[in-house]
Amino acid sequence: MSGTIVVGVDGSATARKAAEAARDLAAALGATLHVVSAFDSERSDVFRTGSDKWLVSDADKAEHVARTVADTLGGDINITYSAAAGRPPDALIREAIRKEARVIVVGNRRMRGVGRVLGSVANSVAHDAPCDVYIANTYDAH
Repeated sequence: MSGTIVVGVDGSATARKAAEAARDLAAALGATLHVVSAFDSERSDVFRTGSDKWLVSDADKAEHVARTVADTLGGDINITYSAAAGRPPDALIREAIRKEARVIVVGNRRMRGVGRVLGSVANSVAHDAPCDVYIANTYDAH
């Protein structure tokens, strides 16, 4: 198959499970894995240590999350990462278009109970994706 698989992460354990499923799928299909973390705003925080001042933006934080996940997934596949502005479903779809992805992998978090009615990232992506969507089971097995 080759091509690119896009997965969204936010630092949560369930997003990590989705990223691991995406890694396994990419390895099986000979695809590149692109790890994306979304951020909603251009807000920045200033941190001071002595006379040093650090400016950390939401974009920087999101890129750090994506890079950390990408760096720890392992496997014999090509893994890239980025931060993308916007709501998670919109950011994932834009990255999938930009990367000409063949598959977007999302977790099934918030697809049960009330969340199923109100919507979730997986639900939004599934309705608007320009490619196939793989919904990984990120709930603990009982």
